[in-house]
Amino acid sequence: MTLHPAAVFLGGLVVLVLGAELLLRGATRIAAMLGVKPILIGLTVVAIGTSMPELAVGITAALEDKGSLAIGNIAGTNIVNILLILGLSAAIRPLPLELRAIRLDVPVMIAAAIALFVMALDGVLSRTEGLILFVASIVYIAALIWLSRRESAAMKQEFAEEFSPQALGAGRGLARGAWNALLLIVGMGLCVLGADLLVAGAVKLARIFGVSDAIIGLTIVAIGTSGPELATTVVATIKDDRDVAVGNLIGSSITNILVILGLTCVAAPHGVDVSSDVLRIDLPLAAVVAIVCWPVFRSDRMVSRREGILFVTAYLVYLATLIFVRT
Repeated sequence: MTLHPAAVFLGGLVVLVLGAELLLRGATRIAAMLGVKPILIGLTVVAIGTSMPELAVGITAALEDKGSLAIGNIAGTNIVNILLILGLSAAIRPLPLELRAIRLDVPVMIAAAIALFVMALDGVLSRTEGLILFVASIVYIAALIWLSRRESAAMKQEFAEEFSPQALGAGRGLARGAWNALLLIVGMGLCVLGADLLVAGAVKLARIFGVSDAIIGLTIVAIGTSGPELATTVVATIKDDRDVAVGNLIGSSITNILVILGLTCVAAPHGVDVSSDVLRIDLPLAAVVAIVCWPVFRSDRMVSRREGILFVTAYLVYLATLIFVRT
């Protein structure tokens, strides 16, 4: 009995999100056990962990010569992160922002989006360009570590409450360490399996509906792999504890380009091809969305409910254009 591509896709998505959750739990708990500062766990491990679905999908797609899906997934996910998820959070409740996000994260997000567009102008992202992106991510993480030492006492306390060993259930002991390592390994395995199923299902769906891999990557794959970010932000909004979540959301958008796409390009034998539509429309749009964040975030260091509604509306218009105009 052959499963329908939609069932394969949805099954892959469920496995992928579950794998990302297990991987994230294992990684954060191991970091806490090793004595890594809570604030660094939130700024690095959590931001990278919530981007694991994009990494798994990107590398799988690149190795299967489906580069357009990988690029579309990254561009689409970053647009989803800012316009839909961040906008939805602000629409529910005005969203205060950290000073660090305005001074460091947003400029880096803008620079990464512009750099990606410039690198893609020749229609391919080479291994060398992927390596450049990945090295830039190391510089960014080093800057985060340096700045974390200067964070306010209130911010350090908030991160400690979210990611301390007690809050994470990390504890001490060989048995607990082995359990957390098992979570990490199983999570990685599920991410790989889920990405393989998701990509296979997405490609077959694209063929059934006569749309390109890039469009599939920009829509259902991008929204699906944004599940961890969406879940984190919704939970934080309900708890009225969103500073960490928003930092992770912006950090995830940076990670998607510098780490995820960087490693995807390095893993691809002949680089990653960029489709003409993604180059002309989606990568410039992702850069514009990042640039728009600068004046919005600087105004009163807050995203208002009105601005959040505008962000969500802009995403719905973009999604409608993808579905009704470009398919």
